Amino acid sequence: MSNVYEERATMIAAGELQWFVPFGREHCKKHPNAINLQLRQLQPASELWSSDGAAGLVGSLQEVTLQEREREWWQLSKGVGGATHEAEFEEELYVAGNVVIWSRGSKNQASYVYKAFTVDSPVQQALWCNFTLPQKKKDEKEIVEQTVCIVQNTCVNVHSVTGKDFISPLPFQVSTLWPTKFGLLFERKNPASDAPMSPPREPLPTVFSMLHPLDEIAPVVCRSSGLFEAPRVQYVSDSTLRIIFSSCEPSIIMTYDTVQHSHTVWALRRVTTEERSMVLKYSDQPVVQNLMAPGFLSSHLRTVPKLESLASPYHSCSLHGQTRVTSSPGLHSRVHSPSISGMAALSRAHSPSTAAPSFSSAQRFNMSCHSPRTHSLLSSPTSVLNDSGVAPEAEPLVPELCIEQLWMETPEKSSQASKVFITSDLCENKFLCFLVESSQQLRCVKFIESNDPSQLIFVAAATIPARDAAPLESIDAMLVLEPSGCLVLYTGVSRVSKVFVSGLLAPSLGMTGTMSHPGTPVEGISTPAKATGRHMSCLDEVALPSPVCELRGSTKHHESSWPWLDDCTFQQVAPYVHALRDPVHNRVTLELSNGMMQRIAIPEIATSELVKKCLQAVRFILPKETAMKVLTKWYNIYNAPGGPSSHTEWNLFVTCIMTLMGYSTERLSWTRNLDFEVPLSPVIAPKKARTSEMGSDEDWEYQLASDYHWQVESRRLGGALHLEPLLGAPPHTGEPSAPPRLDAAAPLFNHTPAVFFVLHLVYEDLKLDELMRKGAHQLVVLLQQLARDLQLEEYIDLYWRDYPSFIKTFKETCAIDPAQKDQMNKPSFVLEEPPSIFGWLSRCLRGDEVSPFPYLPGICERTKLLVLSFALYVIGDENSVTTDVSKYLSRAGFKSSVVCVCPGFTLKDLESVPFGVALPIRDAIYQCREQPCSDWPEDVCLLIGRQDLTKQAHRVTLTMGSGLSLEAPAAAEVDEEEDGMGDIEGDVTALIWSQDLRVQEVRRLLQSSRPVRVNVPHLPEVSDHEYIEEKENKLLQLCQRTMALPVGRGLFTLFSYLPVPTEPLPVPKLNLTGRAPPRNTMVDLNSGNIDVPPNMTSWPSFHNGVAAGLKIAPASRIDSAWIAYNKPKSAELANEYAGFLMALGLNGHLTKLATLNIHDYLTKGHEMTSIGLLLGVSAAKLSTMDMSITRLLSIHIPALLPPTSTELDVPHNVQVAAVVGIGLVYQGTGHRHNAEVLLAEIGRPPGPEMEYCTDRESYSLAAGLALGMVCLGHGSNLIGMTDLNVPEQLYQYMVGGHRRAHAGANREKHKSPSYQIKAVSDTLTLSSPLSGNLLQYKLILNQYTLARCLIMWDEILPDVEWINSNVPQVSRAFSPRSLSSLSVPFLFSISQAHVYIIAGACMAVGFRFAGSANSDAFDCLYKFARNFMQCLTPSSATVMGHYNVQTCLSMVLLSIAMVMAGSGDLRVLQLCRFLHRRTSGEMNYGFHMAHHMALGLLFLGGGRYTLSTSNSAIAALLCALYPHFPAHSTDNRYHLQALRHLAVLAAEPRLLIPVDVDTCKPCYALLDVTYKETPWYEETTVELMAPTMLPELHLLKQVKVKGPRYWGLTIDTSRGTQHLQSILSCDGVLYVKQRAGQLPYKDDPRGWKSLLAPSVNNHNPEVRTFKAVQGLRGGDVCETFTLWQVKLVLELCDSRVLQERRSDPHDRGLLLSSEFLAIMKCSADRALDSWLCGETPPPDTHTPRRPGGEHGLLFLKRCTSFPQLLLRFSQLGVPVRALLRLAPLLLEAGDPVGGCPVF
Repeated sequence: MSNVYEERATMIAAGELQWFVPFGREHCKKHPNAINLQLRQLQPASELWSSDGAAGLVGSLQEVTLQEREREWWQLSKGVGGATHEAEFEEELYVAGNVVIWSRGSKNQASYVYKAFTVDSPVQQALWCNFTLPQKKKDEKEIVEQTVCIVQNTCVNVHSVTGKDFISPLPFQVSTLWPTKFGLLFERKNPASDAPMSPPREPLPTVFSMLHPLDEIAPVVCRSSGLFEAPRVQYVSDSTLRIIFSSCEPSIIMTYDTVQHSHTVWALRRVTTEERSMVLKYSDQPVVQNLMAPGFLSSHLRTVPKLESLASPYHSCSLHGQTRVTSSPGLHSRVHSPSISGMAALSRAHSPSTAAPSFSSAQRFNMSCHSPRTHSLLSSPTSVLNDSGVAPEAEPLVPELCIEQLWMETPEKSSQASKVFITSDLCENKFLCFLVESSQQLRCVKFIESNDPSQLIFVAAATIPARDAAPLESIDAMLVLEPSGCLVLYTGVSRVSKVFVSGLLAPSLGMTGTMSHPGTPVEGISTPAKATGRHMSCLDEVALPSPVCELRGSTKHHESSWPWLDDCTFQQVAPYVHALRDPVHNRVTLELSNGMMQRIAIPEIATSELVKKCLQAVRFILPKETAMKVLTKWYNIYNAPGGPSSHTEWNLFVTCIMTLMGYSTERLSWTRNLDFEVPLSPVIAPKKARTSEMGSDEDWEYQLASDYHWQVESRRLGGALHLEPLLGAPPHTGEPSAPPRLDAAAPLFNHTPAVFFVLHLVYEDLKLDELMRKGAHQLVVLLQQLARDLQLEEYIDLYWRDYPSFIKTFKETCAIDPAQKDQMNKPSFVLEEPPSIFGWLSRCLRGDEVSPFPYLPGICERTKLLVLSFALYVIGDENSVTTDVSKYLSRAGFKSSVVCVCPGFTLKDLESVPFGVALPIRDAIYQCREQPCSDWPEDVCLLIGRQDLTKQAHRVTLTMGSGLSLEAPAAAEVDEEEDGMGDIEGDVTALIWSQDLRVQEVRRLLQSSRPVRVNVPHLPEVSDHEYIEEKENKLLQLCQRTMALPVGRGLFTLFSYLPVPTEPLPVPKLNLTGRAPPRNTMVDLNSGNIDVPPNMTSWPSFHNGVAAGLKIAPASRIDSAWIAYNKPKSAELANEYAGFLMALGLNGHLTKLATLNIHDYLTKGHEMTSIGLLLGVSAAKLSTMDMSITRLLSIHIPALLPPTSTELDVPHNVQVAAVVGIGLVYQGTGHRHNAEVLLAEIGRPPGPEMEYCTDRESYSLAAGLALGMVCLGHGSNLIGMTDLNVPEQLYQYMVGGHRRAHAGANREKHKSPSYQIKAVSDTLTLSSPLSGNLLQYKLILNQYTLARCLIMWDEILPDVEWINSNVPQVSRAFSPRSLSSLSVPFLFSISQAHVYIIAGACMAVGFRFAGSANSDAFDCLYKFARNFMQCLTPSSATVMGHYNVQTCLSMVLLSIAMVMAGSGDLRVLQLCRFLHRRTSGEMNYGFHMAHHMALGLLFLGGGRYTLSTSNSAIAALLCALYPHFPAHSTDNRYHLQALRHLAVLAAEPRLLIPVDVDTCKPCYALLDVTYKETPWYEETTVELMAPTMLPELHLLKQVKVKGPRYWGLTIDTSRGTQHLQSILSCDGVLYVKQRAGQLPYKDDPRGWKSLLAPSVNNHNPEVRTFKAVQGLRGGDVCETFTLWQVKLVLELCDSRVLQERRSDPHDRGLLLSSEFLAIMKCSADRALDSWLCGETPPPDTHTPRRPGGEHGLLFLKRCTSFPQLLLRFSQLGVPVRALLRLAPLLLEAGDPVGGCPVF
């Protein structure tokens, strides 16, 4: 049999033949090409970046002609990513002239154009390159950006897959660009042609790098080191080096020295800090003069072959005793080879339009002079000398990449390699191959990776005769075109076989024309996307024509050997393969001699997953030489022309592997019956002549007498015909023959035990995959034969337990000579006891000690993952996946190390795991699902089924444009355009207020874009003219309300809109017209019948612009251009734009406005614009002390200007806004200078000539508010301001007295006498946040009360008693109702003081409990609001004054709105709606503003925002809700109206919105919110239904999702509120996961429908276990996998961990309920009882064997007494607890007892 294993010439057939045409060529035929250049005239000049310099567009048009044939070029590569994500994905990059086509295609999808580019000049080169984006954090994974680079003459266009475009100018001419792992490498073009200079200059660098298109090009350095030399780092400047290859993995480049004629391999890596400093500091080091020592040393090292790889690339290149000197006078003598000279300092300035040597001031890359001292190569790389010898100051370029020599070719002269690639063989050895066409050789250098990833070790070199070659990556091979013209397949340097290509003639024929032969020609033309495979007919190699001609010029042929060619007429030479190109995966293109191209595919080594896994195992365990022979033989057999189909692949593998082990497969019945479609290759079995095609009677008789027929077919046929089964053995004809022997000369004979063991491990791994159950059955047939022949009884017993039918089926054995058996290599890792994965897992569940389970790395990964998972989840060893892996796994091989890899299961993987094995893991997943951690990684969250935790990390918002939007329904689009509130209504508001239409009612109350209804009855005595005046007067009253609406609408629509960057912001109209019923006639104020105040709409328009701008969400992507784009062209809309600017500052977007635009707006002198801009930029820079904003504000405040500055005519309101702006910018900083100035400004009148100015109150108020904000929260701890005596000065302002001298610039400006300032009084907080203010004498008590309460912040209580306690004793005895009945005049003042004190105290309660929705505070304030409404009766209003009652009512209403901010409380809405309807009497503009501000606060941000009680928030609220409201729309006397919008600064998002992670829709979820313990209450847990408004985060301890509907989730705020803050900042989206069998609260509010919902499915482990138990009762058990799963389930139920959890009444995380366990155990018992009672055929083969070989059933039947039975039970390993159940059946006399299966 030795001849069977000899190496024979073989041939395989190529498949998927197709004619190849580049897809880009076909697409370019439809491309307009040069016509596009004419269209470029229509483009802006900025987009026509000409790469031709002065030639420009006109020159380009003149040079291009449509008839000119353009140069084309293309390349194919393996696709990465893409839309299809296919393994066979291909990409094509096609270049023709100025056009680049990037196309994609695959087998299953036609090619299509992915991107197309047209550039201005001819494309020099196009390539793919990946750039790495740097990350801020070291732990973050680097982002790789895929790009295509297009090289032109003077620039490189970089286009990324994500749509980014870059243009990088080239400072020099580039010959070639090379993609690397880090970016691009640039190779200078013709560096030796630089113009010579006197003195001679140093050579410039020749290789540069660019790590990102936005980075600057930097030179590449080289590190050289010899045995006795210190390492040197210098720039790469050798002009004789040419880069011919680059690779990303590994990161290497290959160069060719044109002088030495040798190839060198370099490692490419990043420059270290040490190397960078070595390069940059050489300018300070002395120049080395001695050149002989290094040259002598290097030449000596070259003569030592063993030290060749350690030689420096800069050593002397003296060959044969001669020193080479370059002919160019401008270059160094090449003492060091290759010469890496010191580079002159390179300036960063360059000219992109030239590549010739220039003499610019920068002199970058193009001018570098020698030092006159020496020509040494060790001179400074940063020294630059000009003509006068003076070195100019220039900044050197810092290198980024470094190359280091790894290997150099032997000093044999050879021409430059035309092709270089990296390939690997079937045993994973890697080779660097380069093709030398001149010598027709393919030189392959083997390399291995060292411990340092950047260092490779080149160990051996080999030479293969070849004219061309191409790597085939996916099959670990390469296709070689031999000099004879044959196509040969190699794996590494090992020859595999010749490759047959249909349609190509044999070289021996030498045809001169096209011939016709039985081979089917390739039809049609297709692209790489259309691959058509075909199988070749079976051909002997002798008769097969060779794919190519041996000699191109050969015309001789032997026509006598081809008689069927006599009648053929030949007109042209038959094509032959000229070259190979474009290898992708296992496909390659053949370039034929006739110019055609043919695409072929080399077949894979295997298609069956089972065969692939077995081949991997064999390759892993065998020596590499033996493994290479085995794999090569298998490849030739499987892929021979006319080979087997896919379903016979396993049969072919079995025959192949057994033959290589020495078996004679013809002598084994089960291998003889294997049916092959085609005969085997001669390597395995020679062909036999077939005697007859018709068959004979003897064939039928032989089949009937075969073991196979008796064991299998007779049972099936007899069962179908209801016949009695055969009882005897099959009849045998003839004497039994001797068992066949194994051939000891077989290649795998000595390795049979090792191969058997690794195949057994593969079998155990297949048992863990339900989808590979058939494969496990096929493999165990082979394993049981090997186990019988190797006499491994324990293994045979294991296989028979798994497949009981094998006991009677397989009886044949093959004899192995004992002497030869001893010669077999039996490695130590081959265990006597067979490894059983189910047994190991069973012991793990029982708590027994387990030994490490063997596994094959990279092959049996499922075994490894499940073993480590059981160790982690069942045993509870937390270190099982890190440090203690070796305790549970042992690597099957000659190395004992185990790679530590964490289990990486997915839910999809668990579906294919047997249910008994997966059940403990699912139980662990169930536990983790109940109590997850918020910081678990994404893959863990997906495994446990908590996609809500995974998606929470993405922070999806609920704004417009996302899947969770607040956009209005389609029917409300028209209203959205009209009233500006259409973005509020959505899914979230529908969940918050689902029972009524309160949101629509608020929209109706706040809309100002429609005419109002003017309903005035027309009395008979009223004339038409008077009637018109009455209607216009009524309209004027209604317009007072309409003009006040925008302030409330801005709060209502706060942060609810994401603007479109290409569209202006929609601003709703402020409609001041009316419609009079019944004819709906128009009523206007412009008729002139009544007097209308001038500029009545100025401030309302301002508020309207603010309301429109406040809609913009902070997450919007807007820029300065968009802000300027919204500037109106009409001057009438300037006030709205001013408010828009202020709103942008309040939401933080005004910081994006360019400084130039800010100054441009301020220089226009528009008062409203200045106010809005100053307040906006101040709010955007809150508490930052920004100096640029400070200077901007100081210009508008005379007190902050220098004494000698010119007085500017700044409007009074602008000064007020600037003063408040100072307070905002310096809020809480305690800035002394600003505090001193503001303190003085409180009592300063506007000027000597305006001592009694009526508007000075607003300025003083602004100064007081600003002073309070600067000193916010500092109280009496004003560090550095004790000499200012702030409290005393404020007290003086309150009670009056002599004025204090002014400080600073205003000392000489104001010398007026003292004033009794009793109408203006400010107080500063001494121990708490805020200042209070009194602006009018009748409000002194109100403001004093408010200020005192704010100072005593912690003493504010939400009850009526505390509010009444603020009333003085003199007024406490009277109530507003009792005062209304008194007519004593002196009691009027007492009643007014009483109501103002009450209102001030109510407002203090509102500040204290703002945004809390505190029920006690609400009830208290609501009671006082009702009392004040009752005081609006004429009798009460007469005593207290209607204006006073209305003011107090407005203050209380605002207080209630602050407490219930964002809640949308219905009772408060009713109050607001009642006051909205009141338009007559004392209801002026200010009261309407207060009422609608309360309405806006009540629905703040559409219910998604509420108010904060921080110091900054209270300060903003006090400025906005200051209790003195304007009397009309132009009133700013006491309080600047623009400050009303500062309430936005107190808003914060606290609405928590549950979102179903599966549907991405908001939903209801039950929450447990736990409050921290405070002095006022203990730790409390309340149950809320989300969406809900959370309290302030510093009051929270924990937020937990609870209830049976959704999986639990806990957010613990005791360790910090950052996680919860991030959730709330992203619109409060909290993703939740709905439990199986539950319905949402919206569909099932009470949970009744959920009781009827199905809670189980076919994939449920309980259902699968029930099916398995029921299947046991069938009796016909062919395999015992189901028994094992039931056993694992029962052992899990009895495990200690599960029992502890079941005993815990609080543990709800039980995957298996107690009811299920009881029913399942009962079903299993019934099945076992039916076996024991004989109702079903007992599975005797499942019982263990006795040591003597007797089966358990026979062993038990002989028991006559209970002690004997107990003794035999112990020998069988049956649990004693089963004895009481089995004893009555086993000891019953006369009963043929069945066996008790022990599993």
